[in-house]
Amino acid sequence: MHTVRDSQMTEQSPLFDTYARAPIAFDHGEGSWLVDTRGERYLDFGGGIAVSALGHAHPHLVETLREQAGKLWHTSNLYQVPGQNKLAKRLVEASFADRVFFTNSGAEAMECAIKTARRYHFANGHPERFRIITFEGAFHGRTLATIAAGGQPKYLEGFGPKVEGFDQVPFDDLDALKAAITDETAAIVIEPVQGEGGIRPVPIRFLRELRALCDEKGLMLVFDEIQSGMGRTGKLFAHEWAGVEPDIMAIAKAIGGGFPMGACLATDEAAKGMVPGVHGTTYGGNPLAMAVGNAVLDVMLEDGFLEAVRDKALRFKQGLASIVDRYPDVLAEIRGEGLMLGLKCVVPNTTLVKELYANHMLTVPAGDNVVRLLPPLTATDEEIAIALERIEKAAENLSGGDRA
Repeated sequence: MHTVRDSQMTEQSPLFDTYARAPIAFDHGEGSWLVDTRGERYLDFGGGIAVSALGHAHPHLVETLREQAGKLWHTSNLYQVPGQNKLAKRLVEASFADRVFFTNSGAEAMECAIKTARRYHFANGHPERFRIITFEGAFHGRTLATIAAGGQPKYLEGFGPKVEGFDQVPFDDLDALKAAITDETAAIVIEPVQGEGGIRPVPIRFLRELRALCDEKGLMLVFDEIQSGMGRTGKLFAHEWAGVEPDIMAIAKAIGGGFPMGACLATDEAAKGMVPGVHGTTYGGNPLAMAVGNAVLDVMLEDGFLEAVRDKALRFKQGLASIVDRYPDVLAEIRGEGLMLGLKCVVPNTTLVKELYANHMLTVPAGDNVVRLLPPLTATDEEIAIALERIEKAAENLSGGDRA
């Protein structure tokens, strides 16, 4: 039934009310910068939550997308998609994997990873092995299965019974992990660096212990590199720092450079149960996404690109350390690897995020009272210096103490 609305009332948005959006709207982007609808320029060190890894309107990505858009958008996976074969081959050559399944998002990549791990045991004659162990503080997506995998009550509340088959243990607790393994356990799923959980890198020792434990128990080791992958930590994938390889891995975000796409990577052995008919997607691996994904790799696989990311990260981290030292009533510590950094706050993290908005800089809040810094991997030294100036200004404005 329609009712007459008071003309003086604020217009009601037709959108679902599921986001607490900042009162900023953007018109266009240029590299590390976003320009709002009023013409104000913001330094974007949030990157659309680690998505815009090559900045905004990167010329190679724009030209590639424009060219493909004039040729073909969609055919479905009923037919061969040449761009899939090309991108999959390049990802395989650059990683541990033998097989790739393309998706539209990170959550879908994780769904595929979960199904692949369970199907592996089914194909080996052990359908009873379906349970998956995850870790406190994890975030794996917003589908019913991935919120169950993440295990955070705030995401589970109100959506009915939790999807069965997920067991969560404390972060970096090997004894608790071993105790949780049963004859029904199929896999262990972990983010090498927790993103939403507060930029918490998993200790290298622990990742190596996981690999050894999975080998011993016949479990699939699944890495969620949706946020930490694609150059973000200074290696193409964060797990490379530990010198270990998973059986299955989910990626997304930066692989599309802003275009929605993800992928599930696996070894031949891990993927052997994924036969025709057991999994699919209508849009996943479409020609537009594949063109952009290949363009992203063109840039990221260039000689010196990842080395440059590591150099920038070192300068950025050193500058942040100085600010943390001088404003201990605002900031407690720096976390993270490469250009996936977090500032653990003393003040509420949302307070710092808003203060940075006022200084025309964009960042992203995370769990454990952390502010994420996820700049484009292409950010210049000058832009990193500007970021440090704006973070220091924000800290100074929030600080109640005298600076020496």
